Amino acid sequence: MPASANTPLLISGVPNERQKQFFASRARFTAYGGARGGGKSWALRRKLIAMCLRYAGLRCLLVRRSMPELRSNHVIPFLKEYGSIVSFCESEKSLHLKNGSRIDLGYCSTDRDVLRYQGQEYDIIAIDEATQLSEFRFSIFKACLRGSSNFPRRMYLTCNPGGIGHAWVKRLFIDREFRDGEDRNDYIFIPARVFDNTVLTSADPDYVRSLESLPNRLRDAWLYGRWDVFEGQFFPEFDPSIHVCSASDIPKKLTLFAAVDYGFDMLAVLIIGLDFDGNYYVLREHCEPGLTLSEAAERIAALCRGECEYAVASPDLWNRRQDSGRSGFEIMQSVRGMPPMIAADDRRIPGWRIVREYLAANDTHPTLRICGCCQELIRTLPALLTDSARCEDASSEPHSVTHAPEALRYGLMSRVAPPKETQHEFIFRKKRTLSPFD
Repeated sequence: MPASANTPLLISGVPNERQKQFFASRARFTAYGGARGGGKSWALRRKLIAMCLRYAGLRCLLVRRSMPELRSNHVIPFLKEYGSIVSFCESEKSLHLKNGSRIDLGYCSTDRDVLRYQGQEYDIIAIDEATQLSEFRFSIFKACLRGSSNFPRRMYLTCNPGGIGHAWVKRLFIDREFRDGEDRNDYIFIPARVFDNTVLTSADPDYVRSLESLPNRLRDAWLYGRWDVFEGQFFPEFDPSIHVCSASDIPKKLTLFAAVDYGFDMLAVLIIGLDFDGNYYVLREHCEPGLTLSEAAERIAALCRGECEYAVASPDLWNRRQDSGRSGFEIMQSVRGMPPMIAADDRRIPGWRIVREYLAANDTHPTLRICGCCQELIRTLPALLTDSARCEDASSEPHSVTHAPEALRYGLMSRVAPPKETQHEFIFRKKRTLSPFD
């Protein structure tokens, strides 16, 4: 019901065309973002106020990574813009309207923070700078979007390329790749550009020039809102137009081997081929969570089709399990069709250097190419972030994008030279050689 049946309330400010699209969205999840300076924060506040005025008693949650960021970016502007109709309660960390609607203020910088919201119910949830949240945290907030009233249930997100949440935001809203249980009709993305925000460009003409002067990757992300390049990207060299190929581009004569990253949270298997010129081709992949060791080995054997000379896997599979006294290697190697297993050289920085070297293009094409059917590796390799403490290492967060790239690193580190045309046996690092019966 309207906040006031007799006296309409005029909210000041004129939205631009992109902001109007944002206001008009009726999707369950609406993301508004891309470039810096698009007027996203103002639009988010205005949308929340409009919803609160339209539905008396509406309960909203506004989230940002930290409370100081929330205070400076939203609480102070809220009171400045809407102080005549909104009051701030410091003890409750909430904004209140006279019609009973309220906006709770929340922060979420760790997984522990988000667990405080489990079991809570909100009609509207607004997440500012959503790419700063992991997919796990986003999933907890999604579960809070519920209630017994007939109010609309919606989530509004603002976002820029980069950050720990880049991969899931890009998957859902840019690439529109949905998993079981996700309805594509629930997700809408509205791009924001600084050029849309005439209020900013008129007040500060130098702002666009300052963005244009940034380093290339940062400029493309912040000025143009590109989601395929962003600051903090670990492999900016990756270019689908160069590194992704069709099956017809792959030579017929290849030495094949499997590369495995196993965990109960995800099995990632890559079948890699090596030609006589030292070029690598990732031919096919299989990524699946929740598999036991024997089930994982069955998947690997099926993917290898009896064609792989060996399977290289993380060395921790050679550790004996306390419950059975058997190692993961012994369990997996006993599965019929499983190729001989070797322990990977799992040194991280040397391994990533090798991957980067093979991504570098030579006169014709890069040493490493990926078949277009390997969608998980194509999605996750450019989504890897740089470790904040070690610039030559990839970050372990978000963990969901690390599995296929880790398998690729194991696979490339297992070779020391391309095969000769008359040579049929494979070559790998002798100090890592293990007999299947050791």
